[in-house]
Amino acid sequence: ENISDFSLNVTDCTQVVVPEEVFFTVAAAGILENLLVLIAVIRNKNLHLPMYFFICSLAISDMLGSLYKTLENIFIILCKMGYLTRRGDFEKKLDDAMDSMFILSLLGSIFSLLAIAADRYITIFYALRYHNIMTLRRALVILAIIWTFCAGSSIAIALFSYEAATVIPFTILFPLMMFFILCLYVHMFLLARSHAKKIASLPTSTVHQRTNMKGAITLTIFLGVFLCCWAPFVLHILLARFCPHNPYCACYMSIFHVNGTLIMCNAIIDPMIFAFRSPELRSTFKKMFCCSR
Repeated sequence: ENISDFSLNVTDCTQVVVPEEVFFTVAAAGILENLLVLIAVIRNKNLHLPMYFFICSLAISDMLGSLYKTLENIFIILCKMGYLTRRGDFEKKLDDAMDSMFILSLLGSIFSLLAIAADRYITIFYALRYHNIMTLRRALVILAIIWTFCAGSSIAIALFSYEAATVIPFTILFPLMMFFILCLYVHMFLLARSHAKKIASLPTSTVHQRTNMKGAITLTIFLGVFLCCWAPFVLHILLARFCPHNPYCACYMSIFHVNGTLIMCNAIIDPMIFAFRSPELRSTFKKMFCCSR
């Protein structure tokens, strides 16, 4: 709030405000869409696979992001109506809880994408041993470790977010994890063609290779959407920490509400990618809506 007030004094850029109705509509749509993904995977036993469990993890992260923005909006409305104060002890604890939820959503999305990338890597380069390497039990253990780490990290970061020693690692984690996933991609696509030639003589190898590469392309779309939706907000955090008094930085921070809306748009786009790229999931959605067996 202080940074926003100061920004108006050092820049001619006007604050861009997104209507509250838009916030609630986008957030509700994101929550409902990802909830449908979870229900579809639970109902269809054919989707009880490690890949879809990792997709469910990403859906939960998207839901948390939309839920965070919804609660934040309600909190702001109650403050404007006078039911809550901005500096009270209860409000501070509530704000810390919401910040923790936001960080949990970000970390959960990053590590879920990383798990999906690793799963696709194993599928492409170790196709014949995939079911021995990535068992359902191992996938559940990986998800348990991911969410335990993310929950602990989100609480610690929310409680000590005013310390530079905590904020800096948090802002470094985002580009570092994205760089690691991109490196994995480069390695994956460079070796995919040569690997395909080695197994070309095996039965149905062409079909498996095409399916695996389709999964890699789907993950590429996920990563691109994630970067477009989350990177502007992470940049806002960096600018607010390191150059809040610079007029150019203040001008960028005037679109804070737009950056928050982009985060919720990510929760809407991801389920659409699921449905468009997965015939099995698309078929499950049709059965759910048509109430057919």
